[in-house]
Amino acid sequence: MERRSRSVERRHRTWSYKCKEFFRQFIAFMFSNIGIIGLVVGYTIAGSFMFIALEKDAYKSRLEEVRKIRNKTADTLWSVTCCDVFEEPMWKNIVHTELLNFQNGIVDEVLNHGYEGEKASTNRWSFSGSFLYSLSVITTIGYGNVAPRTEWGKLATIVYAIAGMPLFLLYLSNIGDILAKSFKWIYAKCHGFQGCSKCLAKYPENYPYPNGEQEQEGSQEDEGDIETEYSDEDEWSSDPGNDPQTITVPITLCLAIMVGYVCSGALLFSKWENWVFLDASYFCFISLSTIGFGDIVPKDKEGSSFKGVELSFIFCSMYLMLGMALIAMCFNLMQEEVVHKVRTCGLVLKRIILCRR
Repeated sequence: MERRSRSVERRHRTWSYKCKEFFRQFIAFMFSNIGIIGLVVGYTIAGSFMFIALEKDAYKSRLEEVRKIRNKTADTLWSVTCCDVFEEPMWKNIVHTELLNFQNGIVDEVLNHGYEGEKASTNRWSFSGSFLYSLSVITTIGYGNVAPRTEWGKLATIVYAIAGMPLFLLYLSNIGDILAKSFKWIYAKCHGFQGCSKCLAKYPENYPYPNGEQEQEGSQEDEGDIETEYSDEDEWSSDPGNDPQTITVPITLCLAIMVGYVCSGALLFSKWENWVFLDASYFCFISLSTIGFGDIVPKDKEGSSFKGVELSFIFCSMYLMLGMALIAMCFNLMQEEVVHKVRTCGLVLKRIILCRR
């Protein structure tokens, strides 16, 4: 009886353990380097469909309202001009009043309801436009050219941003760290890095016994001084495993990478959107720095869509995701370089003080 109960308990434990282990591995994968990319992309896609469902009908209703205002104004002007008996001053007054009402109605739709024209209203909340909007929310860029107009859309944006911004920060941290390690490895290989050359040149393998002869135990005090001197002076650069990750990348190279990425994006956007190079560079910098004024944004163009997907919006989204990770990498590398320089200055100052004593 005891054996049966133990076997049944083992089966229950095994099943529950497998479920817990599977769930743990799934969570670990989702927050791993590869999983975090899929998580961010999936979260952005889910936000796209959510905002399409909440906002697209509202924009269609605003479009219908503007059409009603326009048709009503046209019918009134035609009726006054064609059928009514009128004098010229009376006709001018009626036309002036109708045109002023039409103008006020359009201005109200633009300012208070987000109307941007018939084409913009129909394509603004397409999948590509919603994807770019969702990405601009979690990246805190917030262009402002597209904004929710319904109450549910505004509430959904708040909840979506609360969960999305920490997720994107985690993406920047993980992917930026991976890119930094990869770039340091490439930089080390390109420069023929073989461990800490300064340490190996100053302290060879058989240091402090160059002839391979060990001194007697009475010299332990001197040996301790040597070890202390070595650890104090070159602890920051010791590299017993010849690890390329101990190398630091110059700040100028990091700045060159960021400038090159902005310029390459400016060239592509200037060709794609027919912008001048300065405007395209301005857009790339404002976007990657998350300032996001929104005065210059990509627009849907005829012939640039593939099966209903605006390629310009998708390209802009991919450019932002990769660019912000690249900037995070450069900041990581520059931080290590600054720490390296500060430690070097500290060691030099400490050595000068010890020499003066």
